[in-house]
Amino acid sequence: MGIEIGGTKLQLVAGRPGAIEDRKRFSVDVKRGAAGIREQIETVLPGLVKEWNAQAVALGFGGPVDRRGGRIARSHQIEGWSGFEIREWLAKLSRTEIVVDNDANMAALGEATLGAGKGRNPVYYVTLGSGVGGGMVVNGRIYHGAAPGEAEIGHLRLDRDGTIVEQRCSGWAVDRTIRERATGALRKMIGDEIGGEARHLAAALKSNDESAREILEETTETLAFALSHVVHLFHPEIVVIGGGLSLVGEPLRAAVERALGPFTMEVFHGTTHVQLAELGEDSVPMGCLVAASRDAES
Repeated sequence: MGIEIGGTKLQLVAGRPGAIEDRKRFSVDVKRGAAGIREQIETVLPGLVKEWNAQAVALGFGGPVDRRGGRIARSHQIEGWSGFEIREWLAKLSRTEIVVDNDANMAALGEATLGAGKGRNPVYYVTLGSGVGGGMVVNGRIYHGAAPGEAEIGHLRLDRDGTIVEQRCSGWAVDRTIRERATGALRKMIGDEIGGEARHLAAALKSNDESAREILEETTETLAFALSHVVHLFHPEIVVIGGGLSLVGEPLRAAVERALGPFTMEVFHGTTHVQLAELGEDSVPMGCLVAASRDAES
């Protein structure tokens, strides 16, 4: 089984690598915090484990974790997770083996094994959702730094004042930029709504809206600048872009790939490919199923 705990959604899935047989999905109520999410898990996890005779459960958590200690370091979106002993809690609920990891790491594993990164090595994954996360898979295995370190590209600094990638490239950041700067067709599309404005970006681009084009170019150039550091340090064969903002599609992918070249040394030009995630919202759950399967086998 796999569990995805994010800033806006919670998913529990049962199945095997490449095939999700059952899924329970919930929206996250930020006001209820971690306690509300734990209540949601408590209502369905024991029953699913029994129904599918699950031997292992893998968790992809939206934030830094101490995977060896089995505890949450913190969540940047949801209050009440810091220091929580999640492996012990899940083990009592499920009576199975538990694998704990960061959600972007699990998504990276899913895409590297079953999605856009299949057959590539190394694979770097970046998710543009409520936050910005990153994960890297080398020789089929997730790269882990010293606990609780991960490939946290979202917290890479863009300047000495402390501006980070997440403040410019997350879905929430793009929503804010659109509210502040949208004109023409994009302004008409968002109307008076607050939240989720980025979902109109693809349609506005198709209508040749100038403000949409400018916002996309600014966002992708910032992301490409951050990814240039990944390329120089680790030289992945492929960068996979996932998360809600990736639904903008080919215009976003092409803009990132186009902007990446000038930020990297000449000998690296054209050697790192940029692709959109193939597994969609299943990147994290599929990665969890891969991790759970490996744990059960071992």
